[in-house]
Amino acid sequence: MATSNTPVTGRAATSPLQRARTDPVYGAYLLLRTGFTVLPIVMGLDKFTNVLTDWEGYLAPWIADISPFTAHQTMLIVGIIEIVAGVAVAIKPRYAAYVVALWLAGIIVNLVSYPGFYDIALRDFGLLVGALTLARLASVYDAPWHRRAAE
Repeated sequence: MATSNTPVTGRAATSPLQRARTDPVYGAYLLLRTGFTVLPIVMGLDKFTNVLTDWEGYLAPWIADISPFTAHQTMLIVGIIEIVAGVAVAIKPRYAAYVVALWLAGIIVNLVSYPGFYDIALRDFGLLVGALTLARLASVYDAPWHRRAAE
């Protein structure tokens, strides 16, 4: 009995890591799920410390102008959203991967709206494609939420 396409309602007889070794599609799903859990959390946490970079420098001036907060406060809010998005991917990638893709689309709009960050916008477009790929794979490997029937 092959487990390479085990439905989300079925149970595989092997551990997730063993299954990832034998089923390349499941392995890709697991890698993307792990990456889109860890990376947003790390990037979100760094908005509070600025260890990796000065995040305020990536905020488009027009966004800073319309925000009711300072650039620093805006980036802290961005960090919180990114942390929540990473946790959501860990819990329910079937839905949260689409949220991450939308978030990345917003980041891309921010980056292409003023010069100097087109290379980073292109990288984020690649991440957006990866998030959409995770969402598609999660439709196979992550069970949907079902409403409880009225009793």
